[in-house]
Amino acid sequence: MNLPYPAGAAGRGATVARLAVRLPEPLHPLAELAYNYRWSWTPGGPELFASIDEERWERTDHNPVKLLIDVPPARLARLAEDDAFLDAMRSVTAEVEADLERPFHEVVEAEEPIAFLCAEYGLHRSLRIYSGGLGILAGDILKEASDLALPMVAVGLFYRRGYFHQRLDRSGWQHEYWIPSDPDLRPMTLVVDEAGEPVRIGVTIRDREVALQAWRVDVGRVPLFLLDANLPENSPLDRWLTSTLYDSNPDTRLGQYAILGIGGVRLLEAIGVTPSVIHMNEGHAALATLETVAARVARGEDREAAMAEVAELGVFTTHTPVAAGNETYPAHRITETLDDLRERLQLDEDAFLGLGRVHPEDNHSEAGMTPVAMRLSRSVNGVSQRHGEVARGMWSPLFRVPPNEVPITHVTNGVHLPTWLGTPMRELLDRHLGEDWSLRAGDPATWEPVDDIPDAEVWAARTASRRALIDYVRARVATDRLARGEDMHYAQQALDALDPERLTVGFARRVAAYKRLYLLRHDPERVGKLLDEPNPIQLLFAGKAHPADDGAKGILQSMFDLKSMPHVAERVAFLEDYDMTVGAMLTAGSDVWINVPRPPLEASGTSGMKVVLNGGLNLSVIDGWWAEGYDGTNGWAIDGSVDHDHGSQDAHHASELYRLLEDEVIPTFNERNDEGVPTRWVAMVKSSLRTCGWRFTATRMMNDYVTNIYPR
Repeated sequence: MNLPYPAGAAGRGATVARLAVRLPEPLHPLAELAYNYRWSWTPGGPELFASIDEERWERTDHNPVKLLIDVPPARLARLAEDDAFLDAMRSVTAEVEADLERPFHEVVEAEEPIAFLCAEYGLHRSLRIYSGGLGILAGDILKEASDLALPMVAVGLFYRRGYFHQRLDRSGWQHEYWIPSDPDLRPMTLVVDEAGEPVRIGVTIRDREVALQAWRVDVGRVPLFLLDANLPENSPLDRWLTSTLYDSNPDTRLGQYAILGIGGVRLLEAIGVTPSVIHMNEGHAALATLETVAARVARGEDREAAMAEVAELGVFTTHTPVAAGNETYPAHRITETLDDLRERLQLDEDAFLGLGRVHPEDNHSEAGMTPVAMRLSRSVNGVSQRHGEVARGMWSPLFRVPPNEVPITHVTNGVHLPTWLGTPMRELLDRHLGEDWSLRAGDPATWEPVDDIPDAEVWAARTASRRALIDYVRARVATDRLARGEDMHYAQQALDALDPERLTVGFARRVAAYKRLYLLRHDPERVGKLLDEPNPIQLLFAGKAHPADDGAKGILQSMFDLKSMPHVAERVAFLEDYDMTVGAMLTAGSDVWINVPRPPLEASGTSGMKVVLNGGLNLSVIDGWWAEGYDGTNGWAIDGSVDHDHGSQDAHHASELYRLLEDEVIPTFNERNDEGVPTRWVAMVKSSLRTCGWRFTATRMMNDYVTNIYPR
């Protein structure tokens, strides 16, 4: 296959060839296909690899490289003579090749692409270098950039241990464990030069030169380069820098930000990529602009002029008003870690630290990455309309102008439709929205025919989606319960009582205090009534707390206080080890998606958008994206006003949540016509699809970046 961006791909052909020689000659195209994640959102791609060996496909976490290494030769030999399999392989391969051969979008020159830098990427379950929403969004951005043929390269870190796996004990307390990842068994190739030698760069961190190599991951047309410090010439402390995503040690995190920003710029230079846009996706990547300035100063340019010019390259997306997402550090920690960068910028300590302070002249305040990114960017945006407003108020002191004059705009997030649209709804929309409708998903006119779909067909698709979810949850939860040491009867109840015909309510996201998972148990008596006959709900939830956040772990544990209540064992299920797979199943199958963040702290949120695409309905606080999506006909809403009396607000929001479920959600779901179809419910589903389907796709999001952010 031709690669639109061959930079850093000198060793890719040899790596693909080493896999291909394991396969019979007719199956050689599988090796090339396995090394580009474009197969994962190509129709028939996942099914093609699954058909090789379904059991091994699951065991390898849907990793096509490991699958092809593990499958017995006898099975491969049979597939090499299977005409149906070979036809499917040729079809998927042809579609991927055609995609890679399209001309580039003209938003920027292909020779000077957009450089996208982010600390995490949620591309696929087989590459666990993500923790939650930021990474999933970054993965969707790369996929949509590929679909739109945008000239883009991306940079991140290769976390060999990734993010943690989760296991709960019988009390509901979270425990963490990590499983190291072998890059030679993943769809990634070492970046080498034309002589076949690994490309190496170095970054000085705490007066030590840290050596780095890089791995290339192909995401359709977009190459993602992952920096890796796990080299023998580095000390154990420095090798640890790229070991774990969001490590609890602040010195490690600062070192990671230095590698991402400084190392990212140096890597792109080493492989011959000169970007015309440096898109910093959250503050972790902010040092990329300072490194670009330092390189110009080293060439003799005036520092102030260089900073002004580099700021014209910078684009910054801020993702949260929460303090943990805009962390700051004491002065000594930053100067110890980044003194080499300070010296190359020819700045004294106060001036250097001032770049990361809201008030540069305040020599006693801490400094962080977000102010650096804002000061060296020509464009700053939040991730929803309301978040833009919140960000303007939050960062008004930095810009020293009133909030309404702060130069922060917004691009509301969206989700990559081919990744998150489940099979039943995909098949339904394929039948009714016209040929190649998904290519026009960002156009509201594409979704207008939804109103003409027969109600029975919509309901059949929703029922199939819910049934697939319940089948998945039954087996998963029963195993989870046994692994926690629960008794056999308690595990059996998950198999016996979860009902594919029952109203299924989902809640899944990172466990943090402001997301208020605890509202689901605020009034145990009313919760008990929701779970009781004649029309009970079943509640499925999932989420991880950061390993260092004992408060969030306590919130999760408190949910297990409900275990002894009637019907909880058979109608409430927690899915351990929340990841892309669990998230995709829940958002595809849930009838109602609950989101109750404390306003205005939900910058956007994207899980509810995935629910929309799959014909589910949202019940959410009006915050983040739902402030733009809700219109009174397409779901349910809880007041999003700011209230500094958190206890009073919690009580009010919990009561409203229960009221909506009791008085509106449950009756509407269970009111059926003679054919057994809940027509009022289906009308809301259609309204949700029509009003929100186009608005919250990654297609619309990336077109906003192309139109309003990337051009100068």
